[in-house]
Amino acid sequence: MDDSRETSGKVIGVRRLKEAMAKPASTRIFTVANQKGGVGKTTSTVNIAAALAMGGLRVLVIDLDPQGNASTALGVEHRESAGVYEVLMGSAPITSVVQKVAGFPELDCIPSNTSLANAEINLVSMVARELQLKEAIDEISVNYDYIFIDCPPSLGLLTINAFAASRELMIPIQTEYYALEGLSQLLETYTLVKKRLNPTLNLSTIILTMFDSRTRLSNDVAANVRAHFPNELIDIPIPRAVRVSEAPSYNQTVMTYDPLSPGAIAYMQVAREIAERGRAKEPDLSTEFNSNVVSINYLGDNSRGSA
Repeated sequence: MDDSRETSGKVIGVRRLKEAMAKPASTRIFTVANQKGGVGKTTSTVNIAAALAMGGLRVLVIDLDPQGNASTALGVEHRESAGVYEVLMGSAPITSVVQKVAGFPELDCIPSNTSLANAEINLVSMVARELQLKEAIDEISVNYDYIFIDCPPSLGLLTINAFAASRELMIPIQTEYYALEGLSQLLETYTLVKKRLNPTLNLSTIILTMFDSRTRLSNDVAANVRAHFPNELIDIPIPRAVRVSEAPSYNQTVMTYDPLSPGAIAYMQVAREIAERGRAKEPDLSTEFNSNVVSINYLGDNSRGSA
């Protein structure tokens, strides 16, 4: 496989996985949300997206945060070019703002720009304001296996648009004090949107970020989340790692900046677990005995931790 090299902040190659990621039966559209800032939301979005793309899947990242951090991490120009704001306002078709991510043949990005800060105000007077993003995504979703929407750290109209456009909700939870504070409000919003706007929305994935196994606090938070969300949690904590934090300053994800670092390996394992959970089901022609064998083999499968 080819390893990337960092020269002048540009990706010249991308690591190819020996084993491809499992394809989903249909497009999986994730909203990545947590109104608490600094929990690794954008970092998780871009690195999981990059890992899935390295596994041969077609992936789109939609940067719905006015700060544009996801666009920066993917090395996509976003200050001068049209992006998701123009799509929400109806002034540009969504197909015209999609940009390829350098070094990733299967990874695209719809960038944010500074105008997006005005979207919350401008959306208020629009008809079906909560569905603007959904209507746009419906035009292109068939082109991708995964779509990730990176939300701002708030529960305003932008995040509601993301909830209405998605099929799954991913919540990154920081393994530190106050980590679960505000989560109840996020879950209330999720429940309300599911009831009134998007009955198909499902809280499918929770990941633990900035984990430090040496501290009792990190382990306590992890145990708490494990107890409350046993089915949703992907129990592969993302370690607090310098290389993960450094990568965006070179306009890269950690998957290309340092693919063998602990943070990159953890994100790769999380991405593979997400892909396995969404794997297209084979037609069930087996007996009950055979299906149990398949289940046993899956639980013993080492692909979760392999790249």
